[in-house]
Amino acid sequence: MSPPLQARSNDGTLEVAIYTPPRDHGSHSSSQTMPSLRSRNSWPLALPSFLYLLASSLLSCAAQPAEAGCGPHGHGISSIVSEELYDSIFLHKDDSACPAKGFYPYASFVRAASRFPKFGGTGDLDTRKREVAAFLAQISHETTGGWATAPDGPYAWGLCFKEEINPGSNYCDSTNKKWPCYPGKSYHGRGPIQLSWNYNYGPAGSALGFDGLRNPEIVANNSEIAFETAMWFWMTKQKPKPSCHGVMVGRYRPTAADVQANRTAGFGLVTNIINGGLECGVPNDSRVADRIGFYKRYTQLFNVDVGPNLDCAYQKPF
Repeated sequence: MSPPLQARSNDGTLEVAIYTPPRDHGSHSSSQTMPSLRSRNSWPLALPSFLYLLASSLLSCAAQPAEAGCGPHGHGISSIVSEELYDSIFLHKDDSACPAKGFYPYASFVRAASRFPKFGGTGDLDTRKREVAAFLAQISHETTGGWATAPDGPYAWGLCFKEEINPGSNYCDSTNKKWPCYPGKSYHGRGPIQLSWNYNYGPAGSALGFDGLRNPEIVANNSEIAFETAMWFWMTKQKPKPSCHGVMVGRYRPTAADVQANRTAGFGLVTNIINGGLECGVPNDSRVADRIGFYKRYTQLFNVDVGPNLDCAYQKPF
C-alpha cells in the first residue's frame, strides 16, 4: 500500500471565521395558528400562544442533531450525503490495512458539518452536491491509501490515514509571531485535510474551541474535531486566496492578479488553494490527477456534473 499524499504549506495568514449551527424556525400547522392570527379581535389572545409555539420549535430544532433536518433550506448535510452514500464513497476506510480504521464514522462527519451550515447548504441542489463532492474528493486525496491496482480502484480508498507518515519536519514557522510554536510540538499533517503548520493549527483551534498550538495531537485523536478542522479550512478565506467554499458555490470574483495568473473558478482553483505551491502551474502533475480522479467518481455518485476548470496546470500558484 502506498503512503498517503499530504498537503504542504498554505502560505498567508488565515482569516478566522467562527460558524455556528443554524436555528431553524421549525414548522407550524397553519390550520391551528393562522385563523386566530387573521382575526383582528383574537390577535391579543393568539400572540402569546404563537410566540410560545415558536420558541418551543426553536428550542426543539436546536436540540436535534443535523440528521433531523434543522439546517439551511430545512435540511442537514445528510440530505446531501446519506450514511449509505458515505459508506459507498469510502469503501475501504475501515479496512484493517488503513491506519485510520474506525476513526472517520459518518456520525462525526455529520456533527462536524452542523457547525458549518453554509457548507453543502448554499445555492441550488446541484451546487450543494458539487461542493460536497469537491470537499470529499480533496480530503480523500489527502488521506488516500489507494494505488493504481487497488481493489475497487484507486479512488475507493479515501480516509485511510489520519496523520502524516514520517513528516519531514515539525512544520513550525518560527517567523510567525501571532501563532508561535509550542516547545516540543509538531504541526505536521493531521485529519482529513492534513492540517499543517502552526499558523493553521493556531487559528483553527481558536475558531473551533481547542488549543491548536499546545494540543495539536487532538486533530488525530478526536474524529469530530478532525472533520471540523477540514471544514474550517474549507470555509475560511486566506488572503489573497478565496475560500474553497466560495469558489465552489460561485461567489469567487477574480482580482486583476487572478485574471493575469489564469486562476479561473472550478475544482482546479480549489486544488490551487489547498496545495498550489507544489502542484499547480505544472502540466500532468500526478497529484492533481489523483484529486480529479476522486472528484469525477464522487460527482457520478452524486449524479451531478463536474463543472468547469478541473485542472490547475496552467494556473499560477497563489
